[in-house]
Amino acid sequence: MPGPPEPTLRITEIFHSIQGESTWAGRPCVFVRLTGCHLRCRYCDTEYAFREGRRRSVADVLREVLGYPAPLVEITGGEPLLQEAVHGLMSALCDAGRTVLLETSGACDISACDPRVIRILDVKTPGSGEAARFLASNLHHLRPHDEVKFVLTDRSDYEFARDFVVRHRLPGRVREILFSPVFEQPAGMEIEGCEAMQPRDLAGWMLEDGVHARLQLQLHKHIWAPATRGV
Repeated sequence: MPGPPEPTLRITEIFHSIQGESTWAGRPCVFVRLTGCHLRCRYCDTEYAFREGRRRSVADVLREVLGYPAPLVEITGGEPLLQEAVHGLMSALCDAGRTVLLETSGACDISACDPRVIRILDVKTPGSGEAARFLASNLHHLRPHDEVKFVLTDRSDYEFARDFVVRHRLPGRVREILFSPVFEQPAGMEIEGCEAMQPRDLAGWMLEDGVHARLQLQLHKHIWAPATRGV
């Protein structure tokens, strides 16, 4: 009698590059981008991940990722937690000695993740257009090695993030709090359209308020052209 079907994932792309975000920025990293997302953030720069990709076995994905020399792996999307089989992939990568980062929108439950996985939890701001989709219960599942990210479109978003950090006592609960200004999007990449935020403005507000957070720039977009894929 045949056994259960082999678990699969729909994968948009796998590539080896330099990590551009989080406290791991600058490190060589293998990226596994899963297909599909139930959010439509105004500043999204990976809209192609909504619809592209092909189904591959978890074992096949694991073999490809382990073929690269980088000890750091990021699972991203889209929204990777929409595919249940991602948990098996993340655990297998941890078993293989890789440091695994999970980039998640915050709109899916993170509690089922392998405790060895470093979750980078994106708290959606009002400017994203998807703030109401954030799953507040995820805050109870944060661990000291996790990171919390806010993508900011304007001063109102900054104030939202600043107050959120204090209200939920995030300093000391997670490894880092990241404030990321929206990068200017190349033509044709916007969903609804979103103007860029000047990093110098965000830096000034953070200094003035003494915010316990790290200003994050998307390093890969300064190394390569912002629309470049596979980096």
